[in-house]
Amino acid sequence: MNLANFETMDPVMLMSIVNMKLRDDFGGDIDKLTSYFDISKPALIDKLASAGFEFLPEAGQFR
Repeated sequence: MNLANFETMDPVMLMSIVNMKLRDDFGGDIDKLTSYFDISKPALIDKLASAGFEFLPEAGQFR
């Protein structure tokens, strides 16, 4: 799954995909995920925050 178009994705679906990628491929490291997909970390966090999700570094996922 390519996250290049994350800004136009449904935020609930985006959260699900991002959490799966964080868990399965990036060990919960959001910096590695955003670097790999060449996307803006602040923009991703803002997009998910607009739907009420917050990144929890200790859990390595959005909730």
